[in-house]
Amino acid sequence: MSRVESQERIPKYTSSLLLWSFILALIPPLSLVLALSTKSLFLLQYVHVISGGVWTGFDLFMSVILGRILASLDLPGRVEIAKRLTPTTFFIMPSLAATAITAGVYLAQSLGVFDLRSPWIIAAGVIVLILSAQGFGVFMPNGMRIFMELAKPNPDRQKIAKLNGINIKLSGVQGVMQIAIIFVMAHIAVYPP
Repeated sequence: MSRVESQERIPKYTSSLLLWSFILALIPPLSLVLALSTKSLFLLQYVHVISGGVWTGFDLFMSVILGRILASLDLPGRVEIAKRLTPTTFFIMPSLAATAITAGVYLAQSLGVFDLRSPWIIAAGVIVLILSAQGFGVFMPNGMRIFMELAKPNPDRQKIAKLNGINIKLSGVQGVMQIAIIFVMAHIAVYPP
């Protein structure tokens, strides 16, 4: 199958959704670069909180709201949502995650609370590792699998719906882990190590 044939099978709106996701995905890391280059503790904290909050909110929305909607749809409906959801979130979600995590490390260092002997810092690190492994080890590969399936002459709709369903369910796990790390961060903020 040639590249042109593949592009013809992938819906036309996919390119614009991917571009939108890419443009949005530039905002968090550029904001982090601005915060670090200006040495603004306020801006660094803002970037950490807003990127982490949007990331958490999105994951909770995906699992709690969108998960229920998808469960009520037939297979073609679930596939249509996956065809639009996957390119829309493909760049923005990893960008939010990477920015929130990186800003959090820099913030902890700036505040003098990044002590690797602290059980709270260790707990935050373990949660971050789990979140990163899920995001970069499951979400992104599943997104690529959905794209590759859509590019086939006869996409397997069941496979697309299944991969998207895995991502939606995993969003719930991510949301719980993010609530846990918010608890850990609140503890560190009030009772620094």
